[in-house]
Amino acid sequence: MKLGSIEFHILDDGTFRLDGGQMFGVIPRTIWERVAPPDDKNRVTFSMNSLLIRAADKWILVETGAGDKWDAKDRDIYAFEGARLPEQLAAHDVRPEQIDIVVNTHLHFDHCGWNTRMIDGAAVPTFPNAKYFVHLGEFEHARHPSERDRASYLPENFEPMVKSGQWHLVEGEGGEVAPGVELIVLPGHTSDMMGVRLSSGSQTAIFLSDLVPTTAHLPLPWIMSFDLYPMTTLENKKKWLPLIAREGWLALFCHDEKIPAARLREEGRKIIAEPVVVD
Repeated sequence: MKLGSIEFHILDDGTFRLDGGQMFGVIPRTIWERVAPPDDKNRVTFSMNSLLIRAADKWILVETGAGDKWDAKDRDIYAFEGARLPEQLAAHDVRPEQIDIVVNTHLHFDHCGWNTRMIDGAAVPTFPNAKYFVHLGEFEHARHPSERDRASYLPENFEPMVKSGQWHLVEGEGGEVAPGVELIVLPGHTSDMMGVRLSSGSQTAIFLSDLVPTTAHLPLPWIMSFDLYPMTTLENKKKWLPLIAREGWLALFCHDEKIPAARLREEGRKIIAEPVVVD
């Protein structure tokens, strides 16, 4: 899809499964299972979507999925399936060496797994020529997580870029990494999670990351139990979703397997998603 001078594609790192109760928080299973049927282990299937952006002669990759650094036990827990991100980059004739910028909205394992790959038993940057962007606050929390969210942060996904000097840590409210490609802080899931807004000409798209991971999470109370600050998530949903609908922006979802992109419209007190085909 083209937005003025910016071109972008929606890629993914396949699917994985997470417990439905974790993903839908206070919403009872009798309600959420109508839109997200679970398997016999109460797990729901989600995709791990990425954006491949071409802007100002640069290749920009937003999110890098879960990667492949998993043992048999974890592979069984998360049931990873489907084509992986490196294969999809290759299908677009983009080599890892060509990526100029990698954006991690946050450093949970399902958003930064292909930051690195294993070579001779050591994790090394997958994208050797890229600048890696994440918020400073998120980076510091990832290195010193709490007992509640320690399992979401895997040092092998982010420590190798400390050694290689590739991290560019965002401070404050964000800013542009390329003309028309803006990082914006969307706290709630974590304190310093970011989204990505693409703007060119009169068109805008916004990658909401885990503020609204799927279209099923558009209703205000549908908030993941993973969120460290659920009331902040709620306030940000109240702020951003009506704005996206009124302005006609394209909303992009990080974990929606069936509807990764949609236009939003307000219908009474509801926000309705109208799917848009991208790539």
